Amino acid sequence: MSANLKASQLSILLIEPSEVQRKVISRHLADAGVSQVDTAASIQEGKQKLAYLNPDLVVSAMYFADGDADQLLHFMHEQPQLQATPFMLVSSEHKKSQLEQFKQAGIIAILPKPFTIEHLQRALNATVDLMEPTVLQLNNFDAEDLRVLLVDDSMTSRHYLARVLRSLGVENISEAENGTDAIQHLESQQFDLIVTDYHMPVMNGQEFAETVRMQPGQEHVPILMVSARADELQLEQIEQSGVNALTDKPFEPETLRNLLARLLDDSI
Repeated sequence: MSANLKASQLSILLIEPSEVQRKVISRHLADAGVSQVDTAASIQEGKQKLAYLNPDLVVSAMYFADGDADQLLHFMHEQPQLQATPFMLVSSEHKKSQLEQFKQAGIIAILPKPFTIEHLQRALNATVDLMEPTVLQLNNFDAEDLRVLLVDDSMTSRHYLARVLRSLGVENISEAENGTDAIQHLESQQFDLIVTDYHMPVMNGQEFAETVRMQPGQEHVPILMVSARADELQLEQIEQSGVNALTDKPFEPETLRNLLARLLDDSI
């Protein structure tokens, strides 16, 4: 985390229908040192406050009487001034099918109810890491020279992944929305790193990795797989397809920093 900006300096909009939960979460934020917290009790009130507050982070429950967090995220993605605002979901929902859409939407964290102060602090630190970029230090590369191919069928997920990469000093990023499109990129240029989703139409991440490894000159380029359901994937099977590392969505910038340092410094 940057030494210039601290988590305690963040301004947060907390959107939660339960008055009791608003007090509980506000107390947790206060315990983490955060004092700039505005609250809203509904989707509509949250939208109204987002129009003029411009918070550093939105913390939201999933279900409301007038809608759900997905509607709130959609609203934020439609507003140019809010598209890059980090979003944290706090929910007791455990159904993977319900949570996957949020993992694919590029949110900063999903916290369970109840959550620990450690969970909260990590999510706050991740927000700061996005706002105050720190260049990735590598032994074999300069971050600004890295050529990265980003493959994901979700545009919002690609935007979040690209933002995290840029927060690490990576600027040379090419994007593809599926494996077939990505192969065309690989046929026309060289990359130092491939970051790919697993669940994609046309060609899933494992099939894409296997295809990459059959391309001349692509036998050793590091492949990082990012999945909303990483816990369901068989790591051994994924590794056999040529993937070098696997991580879940959402992930923290620090997680990606550590993975990239390991992958890229070991690739030469």
